Parts: sequence; C-alpha cells; structure tokens
Amino acid sequence: MTPEEMQAAIEALQGLSNTNLEIFYYWCTAIMILIHAGFLMYEMGASRVKHSLASGTKNILAFAFMIPTFYMFGWLIYLSMWQGFTYDPVWGEFGLPMSAIMGPNMADQATGVFWGAFTLFACTTASILSGAVIERIRMASFVVLAVILGSVVWNLAASWGWHPAGWLVTEFGYHDAVASGVVHTISGFFALGVLINLGPRIGKFNTDGSANVIRGHSLPMTITGLMLIVVGFFGFIGACVLYNYGTNGGWVNIYGGPTTLSAYLFNTLMAVAGGIIGCYACTRDPFWMMSGALCGVISAAAGLDLWYPPLAFAIAFAGGFLGPWAAKQIEKMGIDDAVGAVAVHGVCGVWGLLAVGIFLGGYPGFSSWDGFEVPPINMTGQVVGAAVMIATGFIPGYVLSWIFNKLGILRAGDGVQRDGMDNELEGIAYPEEIRSR
Repeated sequence: MTPEEMQAAIEALQGLSNTNLEIFYYWCTAIMILIHAGFLMYEMGASRVKHSLASGTKNILAFAFMIPTFYMFGWLIYLSMWQGFTYDPVWGEFGLPMSAIMGPNMADQATGVFWGAFTLFACTTASILSGAVIERIRMASFVVLAVILGSVVWNLAASWGWHPAGWLVTEFGYHDAVASGVVHTISGFFALGVLINLGPRIGKFNTDGSANVIRGHSLPMTITGLMLIVVGFFGFIGACVLYNYGTNGGWVNIYGGPTTLSAYLFNTLMAVAGGIIGCYACTRDPFWMMSGALCGVISAAAGLDLWYPPLAFAIAFAGGFLGPWAAKQIEKMGIDDAVGAVAVHGVCGVWGLLAVGIFLGGYPGFSSWDGFEVPPINMTGQVVGAAVMIATGFIPGYVLSWIFNKLGILRAGDGVQRDGMDNELEGIAYPEEIRSR
C-alpha cells in the first residue's frame, strides 16, 4: 500500500468513526426523551384526578419551550462562560444561533448531536422542578421559571463544573462525571427556592403545623413513570461520555479522563439496585422504593466513571436511606414538595458530590484542553463545588419566584385549586369524570 493509499484509508476510517459516534449520540438523545415521558407519567399519577392533565401539560410545555431557547442562547452560555461570568468570544462564536455549524449542513458531525444531548439535559432540569410544584403553580409562570432554570442557570453551572476548562475543574479539581451537581443539585435547590414562595397545596398542613398525606390518583402510573426515567437515564449517562481520538483512542469522561462504557454500565445498574434496596430497608412505600432508583443513581453519578461497583452500590444504598429521610425533614419545615424532588435530586446530589471527595480523593484530574492542568480530586473541591451548585440553583429560584409572588402571578387562586387545575384546559383525564378526587 502506498503512503497515499494508507492516508486515504485512515481518512475513510476516521470518517466512519465520526459517523458511528454521531449515531451513538443521536440515539442517546432519543433515549433521553424517555426521561420526559417518565416524568410526565410520574407527575400525572402523583396528582389528584382534577389536576392530572395540568401536571402533564406543564411537562409538555417545558419540553417544547426548552428546545428553541436552548438553541437561541442556552448552548452559547455553556460554551462561552466557563471562566465565570466572563464571556469567551472565541468559543461563544460556536454557540451563536447564526453560526455556520448551527445549521443543517454542518461538517463536524458533532455539534448537532452534542447540542441535542445538552438540550435534553436542560429539559431534565425543568422536569425536576415540575414535579415539586404540582397542583398549584400557574402554567405561564412555571414555563418562565423552567426556561430560566434550563436555558440559563443550569448552563452556567455546567460551564463552570462540567467543562474541561471550567473554573471549578481547573482551580479546585471538581469532579462530577454524570451531573450529581450540575443537573440534580442545581434543579433540586432551584425547586426549593420556588417552593418557599409558592406555598403548600390547600389542605397539606393543619393549623398546628402537622402534615396531611395528599395521595395521587394512580400510584401504578407513578411507579411506571419512575421506571421509564431509569430507562431514560441510560441515554443520559451515555451522553456523558466522549470519544478521544488521541494516540490510543478510547472513551473518556466529560473532562477527558479515561473511562469505559463498561464502567458506566456496571455502576449504573449497581446504583439502581442499591438505591431501591436502601429505600426498601427504611420504608415499604412503593413510591419511595422506586424513587430509590433515582436516589441511588444520583448519589453515585458524580463518580460513576471511577467507582468500584460494590462501592457504587453502597453509596447508592446510603442515598436510598437519605432520600426519604430528607423528604420528611423538608416537610417538617412546612415546605410542600409534592414528589420529594428537593430530597431526591438536591440532597442526594450533594451526597453524590461529597462521596467523590470522601472515596476518590487523590485521583488525578484531567482536562482534554491543552494548557489546563487540573488538580487531583479532593474534598475541598467537592465541597466548594457543592456550595456553588446549591447557591447557583437556590438564589435565582428564590428571587424570581419571590418577584412573581409579589406580582400575584406565581400561584393559582384557591378556587382554581379546589375545582382542579384541569378546568383551565380543554379535555378531561378520564371519561368517568371522577373530578372530586
């Protein structure tokens, strides 16, 4: 084979690899949509009949509004704000909606599928918020809050801590391979800020402060929805790995550190099982047992690329205990989180970040960007990262919802809540019209 023929063969293989990777991320994004089908079922089932369609509609609208807003400015924020609040015009150019690579004839076989995966990450943050606020938030206000969370706030956090040159990574060695912090902690604490101003559902708390159980109309629907979210997580997790074309090639984590798809699969399945069993050990509530799968994956997610599988199981098992306990403490504070989103995503997300500091301290840091040295994983970096994620989520969630509340546009009126939020929509959930439940 002549040198020219060899070079042609190499280029052909490179093109084939690009195509295969484009297909891989394409289908990861498609599988991620199951997360939103799951959230829709989960939240509709957790709502009473008279609110069920409104709960589903919130998910549909959040999904739809996130896509164009992420195209217009969300992707730009992620690519360009990795230094903090300083805009990088070089990388920002690649995220501008009028950029040449943000169109149908792009030649890099990467931008579109990566943008799609990040858009679905953004949609996930909105779905997390959606469950916490069912049965009482105004639809338009929810959509605005969801867009701010998914197309602005989450992108900042991801640019800082989920980017190979992000300042949390390069200055502190922050490690969050599958987004315990940059998706789940952000969303959970944004939801907490909103819930404080939104207030509880009518009838949730008695005059003495004790809480009543408000049951959804279909626990089987909720449990099935939770299982669909778990299925969708496999697309989410697959989209958190990259392929390095370096000397040896191979899969790398979001920062450029070595990993394998086998590592992600081992640890994901162990985390699902650990979380379910952890919840089963402390409650026989099927809702929490299936929510335990989420608690487990979120608890293990930050180090999913590096855990020894039995350790992933143990961390997830602890998360399975932590989720229901945290939900009870939040309820005792007079906060009505209808599905435990703050506990499952926010509290377990923080536990996931701290677990990396506890068990992976000293592991080398990596950056796929030349010129950036990353400190080894360390507890200080994980604590700083967790604090940044909590503040970045909570502060805008609280401030924006406080403003909306003062304007009288955050919470639906008491009459609407009593009659059912579905009365503002066309259609009925069930032909029997069991509207009083």
